[in-house]
Amino acid sequence: MANAHRYIPMTEEDRAEMLAAIGAGSVEELFRDIPEDIRCRGVLPMSPALDEPSLLGHLKELAGRNADTGTRASFLGAGIYDHHIPVVINHLATRSEFYTAYTPYQPEISQGELQAIFEFQSYICELTGMAVANASMYDGATALAEAAALASGAAKRKRIVVSRAVHPEAREVVAATARGLNLELVEVGYAPDGSTDLDALRRAVTPETAAVLVQSPNFFGCLEDLAAIAPIAHGVEGLLVVSANPIALGLLEAPGKLGADIVVGDAQPLGIPQSLGGPTCGFFAVAEPLMRRMPGRIVGQTKDIDGKRGFVLTLQAREQHIRREKATSNICSNQALLALCASIYLSTMGKQGLIDVAALNARKAHYAAGAVAARGGFSLPFAAPFFNEFVVRLPEGVSVKDANLALLRGGYLGGYDLGLAYPELAGHMLVAVTEKRTRGEIDGFAAKLEEASA
Repeated sequence: MANAHRYIPMTEEDRAEMLAAIGAGSVEELFRDIPEDIRCRGVLPMSPALDEPSLLGHLKELAGRNADTGTRASFLGAGIYDHHIPVVINHLATRSEFYTAYTPYQPEISQGELQAIFEFQSYICELTGMAVANASMYDGATALAEAAALASGAAKRKRIVVSRAVHPEAREVVAATARGLNLELVEVGYAPDGSTDLDALRRAVTPETAAVLVQSPNFFGCLEDLAAIAPIAHGVEGLLVVSANPIALGLLEAPGKLGADIVVGDAQPLGIPQSLGGPTCGFFAVAEPLMRRMPGRIVGQTKDIDGKRGFVLTLQAREQHIRREKATSNICSNQALLALCASIYLSTMGKQGLIDVAALNARKAHYAAGAVAARGGFSLPFAAPFFNEFVVRLPEGVSVKDANLALLRGGYLGGYDLGLAYPELAGHMLVAVTEKRTRGEIDGFAAKLEEASA
């Protein structure tokens, strides 16, 4: 019997044949283990069947209800940022030789993919000031957790000290990893200026400390004094792990030159779409002595039998390739396609372009901070230097949730409610400003925020 639904190739004969193969008389019989009294016998609350043009129109109408960065000016950051994405990235990254490529186990047919990964590694080394970078990680949070695990193994210690100014979701991932590895996780608070409390850090770091984990710019957007933190970690022969914003590294000194032993972060600002929160691409770079402990894989440069330059998977320290007891991680892959996006972005922008973008982020954020702070009842509680995010204290009695709803109605995506992760910062909003925001949008946001808080 022919199938009435051409897009569903299974016929009634196919269905009967499969039921006979498993010894069932009907489809109903397959569900006999489900008690009768909890089965749904009615009709599910769904719309009737639609033809294709009607369905496309319906879905378009539903999508139009979303408030996104295409219809609103976004001042929301907190880890995922609305940066400009050059159109060439999508054009190149969606070519079939990249878009459909999988793990490059066979270098003889994977030279393009391997070269792209090698160039990503090279860019990350240059940005971070580190000797070696891997082929990428799943995201910045898992990269930070893997850095804690690496530090524990390298130092043969179990104590990890992490700043409370590190992204709260990243700290949750670190904590989950720490539980699995039986690590002791100690959190250190932030100072009144918004940066890590160095006195508390000194008290927390002991001879049992494997590593100090900080983020700069931190979750509040404040810059950390890495040159002052490094001696604290190194004083007990521990490691300094820094989570960094790659765009900020266009202006700031590379963490590797300030004493960092491991530098991680999320490459999402480098030409990777927000995509409602992911997927993103983590980067992971280390000083040379730690190279063989690094998770994931490294692509290396070599020569073929004819003396021509070629690329191969050089170092793979996961369970699939070596004995389990010698594995440093169970990370099984890398974000090659998104790493390619980051590489294309950095190639397109060039050194000066990255500096210019970073400068625009910093200048526009500082202009926005001034525009908001000039309004009655608003203040900037943290005095530490910041990059493209800053914290705003709303007038007394005004909730961030209510302010954000009013901003949304006015055409803006407001900032992150810090009270969600920091109870002591209820009524404080984390505002992000990227190079995409115009003076008009910033002024309009400040005015609408004041109106919403009136």
